[in-house]
This record gives sequence, C-alpha cells and structure tokens, in this order.
Amino acid sequence: MAAVGSGGSTAAAGPGAVSAGALEPGTASAAHRRLKYISLAVLVVQNASLILSIRYARTLPGDRFFATTAVVMAEVLKGLTCLLLLFAQKRGNVKHLALFLHEAVLVQYVDTLKLAVPSLIYTLQNNLQYVAISNLPAATFQVTYQLKILTTALFSVLMLNRSLSRLQWASLLLLFTGVAIVQAQQAGGGGPRPLDQNPGAGLAAVVASCLSSGFAGVYFEKILKGSSGSVWLRNLQLGLFGTALGLVGLWWAEGTAVARRGFFFGYTPAVWGVVLNQAFGGLLVAVVVKYADNILKGFATSLSIVLSTVASIRLFGFHVDPLFALGAGLVIGAVYLYSLPRGAAKAIASTSASTSTSGPCTHQQPPGQPPPPKLSSHRGDLSTEPFLPKSVLVK
Repeated sequence: MAAVGSGGSTAAAGPGAVSAGALEPGTASAAHRRLKYISLAVLVVQNASLILSIRYARTLPGDRFFATTAVVMAEVLKGLTCLLLLFAQKRGNVKHLALFLHEAVLVQYVDTLKLAVPSLIYTLQNNLQYVAISNLPAATFQVTYQLKILTTALFSVLMLNRSLSRLQWASLLLLFTGVAIVQAQQAGGGGPRPLDQNPGAGLAAVVASCLSSGFAGVYFEKILKGSSGSVWLRNLQLGLFGTALGLVGLWWAEGTAVARRGFFFGYTPAVWGVVLNQAFGGLLVAVVVKYADNILKGFATSLSIVLSTVASIRLFGFHVDPLFALGAGLVIGAVYLYSLPRGAAKAIASTSASTSTSGPCTHQQPPGQPPPPKLSSHRGDLSTEPFLPKSVLVK
C-alpha cells in the first residue's frame, strides 16, 4: 500500500509491493483502466450517498439527533482509523509509532499548528452542511454546492496569483447562472416542502459552506506546500483538531440540550450510517482519488448530481420541473468544461476560432526571438481542488 504525502510522493509499504513499471504494458494499461473506473464509482457513490443519507436522517419522523455530535463522532472515527493505519505502517510496533507521532506532531509543532485553521474551517463546514441539507432538497443542495468550484477558483486567483483560461472563466459564469436558476426555482416554490424547512437558511448555509471550502483548500495549499507527511498523518492531525473544535462548537451551540438529553440522543441506524459515511467515505476516496484525472473527477461530480436527483425523486418525492432541469444542466456542463485540462481547453478555443474564420490560423514565432517557455504539466492544478473531498488534502 502506498501512502501519498503532502508533496504528492508515494512511499511503498514493503518489499512485496510491485510497481506498475514491472508489469507488462498491456497488463498495466488494463489495471490502470480498472482503477480509473473503480475510482469513478467510489467518487460518485460517496458524493451522492453522503448528501442523500444526511437528508434522509434529518427528515425522518421522531427525535432529531444533534448534528454537532455527529460531526464530533465522524472526526473521532476518522482520527482513530488514521491512527490504526499508521500503526499498521509501522508493522505493529508501538514504540516506533510513538516516536514517529512525537516527532511529527510535537517536535514539528509548527506544521501541526498550521492545520488548526483549515481544521476549524472544515469543522464549521461540516456543521453548515447539516443546516443546508436539513433545509434544502438533496438535489438542490448538490447543484448549489458546486459553487465551491467558483469560490476555490477565486481564492486561488487572489491568494496564489493563479490565472484562469477564458474557457474556465466562462464555465464559472455558466456555473453561477445554473445555480441562480435552480435557486430561483426553489424560491418560486418548486414542489411542496415541510413546514420546518427554511430554504433561505439552507441557501445561506450552503453559500457559507462553499466559501469556507474554497478558502480552506487554498489556505492549506499555501501554508503546507512543500512539507512532508502522509495523507494518514495529515488526517490524524486534522482529526485531533477537528474533535477538539467540534466539542467547542457542540458546547456553544447545543451544550445545554446535549447535557440534558445525552450525546447519542436521536441516534438510529440511519444516523450511524451518516457518521460512518462521513468518517470513512472521505478516507476511502483519499485512496482512489490519485487514480482519477480532472476530467474523471468532473464527470463524477456530474454523475453525482444526476444520481442525487433521481434518488430524490424516488425517496423524497422531489419534483423536477423545466427550470431545475435547465439550471442543473448548465451546472453539469460548467463542471465538465472547468475540469478540462488547459491543453484541451486551448484545443476547443482554437477549434471555435478556426470555424469562424475563412482559413487556418497559424502562429509563427518571430525570427530572432526565443520560443516561449513550456508550461509545466503540474502547476498545483487549480481545477483539481474543488473535486477533492475535504478529508483528502493531498497536495
């Protein structure tokens, strides 16, 4: 098993690991293709199932569980899982694990403290998602939540001085238009809704969640670029901060009610399913996401929207009218266009330009001038960030 570090490197788990280079070309190609399909399925199922399961658990009749306790439990389980994985990497040697954690967490305390800010934002984001999904249909939330692509792009431009292609700017405009249409449909009364739901509060929560998601991802990349550490170590550190900060949020928001009714008040098998999905789903995606390119991630996001919509019709009686279909279609198209690599985006742009002119357009290098430098294929690809789950954090 390979652990992906914050710099994107991999470390083999043992002498028995076989690299892809040792395989026959046809076998390696087929294996890579299977891994891409598996990663696509995992991304689609995790993206859609988490939202649908939260919506289902929050709309069940009877006692409603405290969302803050679910956030804390997910962080605890995620941290414990990462601790066990690190323990396995150290071949069950407790002393080696203790020395490793002492060095990574305490001695390198500066790197550990850097994770406090993104952990605080992710904890806030998890709580906001419960508020948003409790007040918006799952399909509407899934579409609106794609605004995180817009916020991540804007924060990357502002904080990392990145540039976007014209196609990406156009796709962001298309994305915003699609979300606006869906929200207009929701505000106009797109089907019956329970009396205890507030679409305005849901929209505010999802917008705040998108803002926090975009800022946290870019901030994380900015402060930890070049630092070492496996994905399991980073998620363990995030889990420690997330548990502590989640408990503070629990005490501040629902402390009295939790003290009176109990931490696990309202917990049902459906609620435990949400907690397990939130804790382990992101970690599972962390394993497979490195096998998915940007187009596959964008395609997975689009399929998740479709799957959430179809499931919402079956499970919650969601009504799809032409306005919602138009808005969702624009968002799906925008996600796909934004996820295209720059080479493909330029090809589309050049094709469009050539069809509007009478002849081919070629660019000649002026004599006596050196050719322009080639762009690196790895530039901290901006289009990757919005499609990654927040528990991955692989830079």
